[in-house]
Amino acid sequence: MRFSRREFLRYTGLATASMMVPQIIKASGEFNLRVNGRCSVIIQLSGGNDWLNTLPPIDNDLYHRARPKLGLKNSEIIRLNSHQGLHPELKSLRALFDQGHLSILNGVGYPDPVRSHFRSMDIWQTASDSDVNLSTGWVGRTLDELGQTKPFLALELDDSLSLAMKGEKTKGLAISSTEALYRTSQRPMVRALVAHDHEHDHKEVEYLYRTLSEVSTSAQYLHKQNSIYRSSRAYPINAFGRGMKTIAELIVSGCDSMVYYISLGGFDTHSGQALRHQRQLSIYDHAVSALMADLKENNKLNDVAVLTFSEFGRRVEQNASGGTDHGAAGNVLLMGGSLRKPGIVNAAPDLTDLDDGDIRHKVDFRQIYADLIGPWLGQRPEAVLGEGHVPFGLL
Repeated sequence: MRFSRREFLRYTGLATASMMVPQIIKASGEFNLRVNGRCSVIIQLSGGNDWLNTLPPIDNDLYHRARPKLGLKNSEIIRLNSHQGLHPELKSLRALFDQGHLSILNGVGYPDPVRSHFRSMDIWQTASDSDVNLSTGWVGRTLDELGQTKPFLALELDDSLSLAMKGEKTKGLAISSTEALYRTSQRPMVRALVAHDHEHDHKEVEYLYRTLSEVSTSAQYLHKQNSIYRSSRAYPINAFGRGMKTIAELIVSGCDSMVYYISLGGFDTHSGQALRHQRQLSIYDHAVSALMADLKENNKLNDVAVLTFSEFGRRVEQNASGGTDHGAAGNVLLMGGSLRKPGIVNAAPDLTDLDDGDIRHKVDFRQIYADLIGPWLGQRPEAVLGEGHVPFGLL
């Protein structure tokens, strides 16, 4: 049975996933690939989250002068200390804060900030300097350093794979759901192709046969793992909520994935920000609360680090459309049961010392990545990030 490349892609329905994976894995054998049993969940708030209203200052006249309509009232803010609090939709984060399961870092960014969505997201996903373009991502390079080629070691709950997940030798796997991937892998045509001899006159078609075998094997493994534990908790009824539920189920089931990557959009709030931002933060808060409860109930909380970031913050001053425009530094949230520095880790942003109207960066985001790569996942940060990015000491 021989197919051209075009026929292969048309018949299998696994073309997108297949192209994410580089080398063959055997259909038999146990995996048990994680170095220390730990994993990370990376949550990307796409669009540039307004961190100043997410973690607003308390009793700060400069904040209210800059945002006469958009600024949160002191009575609305969930107080964390005398200087800083949480948006009123983040009640679950307050509970995690009180339990010692939340670290808040202020002023996180990078030198010479870029205010373009696409470029700034590339910088965060590749962990590059702002004047350097890389074709591989920090998670993908971590997989390269690990020396394993199993695609499910890094899973993205989405239809396409982010640059962050692409290494030189190894790439993660993008899935919308484990069941959808499994159903596709069980189609008679796909099963026949997987069972077929992979030798072919055209190397490109042979490569597709091989990658199809990898994805098919991964689909069966993830299907099996995802059937071990089913969460009864209420996650948001949307793609983000479903993805977070899948992540919780896979972690509790003992899946070998080291990194789970998921995005929540809707944070580009140039106009009508108040209600839009409230809605997105509510979705985020409910999903994170359910995930952390699942992990805690099943004794997995100490083995998971949950990182939340956005490509940049918003400008301090509100605009004429009831929103905020692209800014610079923002915050990073880290959650888990093994935090070395729970609480608010550093000083709140200084609104008297701005970078052209934006919050200045005080912490390079790559120091936080170094925490995840080194102390947490057991790899060499310098091999992934280059020299000079010392772990911050959060984990």
